[in-house]
Amino acid sequence: MKHTFLDLGAQPIANNFLSNLDEEEYKFNLTVEFDDETKLVSLGEFVRPELMFNDSYVYYSSNSKTMQSHFKDYANVLKEEFSPEKVMEIGSNDGVFIKNFNNKTTIAIEPCGNFAEITNSLGYKTYDKFWNLEVAEHIIKNHGKRDLISSSNCVCHMQNLDEAFGAANKCLTDGGVFVFEDPSLLKMLERVSYDQIYDEHAHIFSATALQNLLGQNGLEIFRIENLIVHGGSNRIYACKQGTRKIENSVAENLSLEQEYGIQELATYKKFAKKVATSKGALVELLTNMKNEGRKVVSYGATSKSTTVFNYCGIGPDLIDYIVDTTEAKQGKLSPGMHIPVVPPQSGFNDTVDVAFLGAWNYEREILSKEESFLKSGGRFVTHIPYVRFM
Repeated sequence: MKHTFLDLGAQPIANNFLSNLDEEEYKFNLTVEFDDETKLVSLGEFVRPELMFNDSYVYYSSNSKTMQSHFKDYANVLKEEFSPEKVMEIGSNDGVFIKNFNNKTTIAIEPCGNFAEITNSLGYKTYDKFWNLEVAEHIIKNHGKRDLISSSNCVCHMQNLDEAFGAANKCLTDGGVFVFEDPSLLKMLERVSYDQIYDEHAHIFSATALQNLLGQNGLEIFRIENLIVHGGSNRIYACKQGTRKIENSVAENLSLEQEYGIQELATYKKFAKKVATSKGALVELLTNMKNEGRKVVSYGATSKSTTVFNYCGIGPDLIDYIVDTTEAKQGKLSPGMHIPVVPPQSGFNDTVDVAFLGAWNYEREILSKEESFLKSGGRFVTHIPYVRFM
């Protein structure tokens, strides 16, 4: 049985930045459900994939030095341990991960046409399609099964997990590995990072739910690594059932989740109360800053901040503008609340008093980069794990 435990209100497509206010804007009601049978946490309403992932998608993984380093290290780990000959990445984005592999034997699946063009130009055979059983069968027929299937921050986008996992199993060689990393449900609950919830994240995964769902499709988890990227993620190593030794990290993660109460509806109801408290505290802090005559901006026009601003009703009255390094977002209006987005070089200067850290998952990189802002008396505000000045 599914239980709705959180309602974040009317939300837009998180990455749909507007050129002007005359543009039509799709909205949906963002609720979150807990399935007490599978233990899966999912959105109550899925958005049609083509509305989110298309030729105008604006999140470039390579824009972050943190992610460049992360994916290079990740690729090296996989190559050193598994020595895969035939590789496939599902959701290759701008090629930040896949470029570390041989383009003669590596295939990319990328539904966003603008990114598919990039990886094709790098010499990787790229299919501009959503991952499903039909695509898997085409890959097998034309390229053979894969020794390594990798996916980063993409499996949580897949609305039909049975088909996604079944297709992965079918496409793997008998000794192959399916490795994917996505935001951690446990970390979201611990940090009250409710902004992990937006249209693209159809699910927020626990190891408990993944063990159940992968098992239904002939796969099993043999290793789990906990990562700091994207505010806390899990890297899941899966294989065909019975083909590899199950490592201690699996039982350890399952135990931690059980201790926290990941299988209990009461845990999610407590989380919802914390989210409501966070909303009130953030609006109060920003309102006080504006009433004192402070210039307040947001740093990072992220999907996460789209959730926060629309749920909290934070618009241009509280945030003057958002600074972001992504050129495709600059000169546009943020989804839903229509806050102007400007480049940092013109908007992040000594006139700014307070900056809400919309890209809090890149905190280390940003604080290091903006050291002069802090030394001059500027202050960052975050809502993770509670609303505060940093």
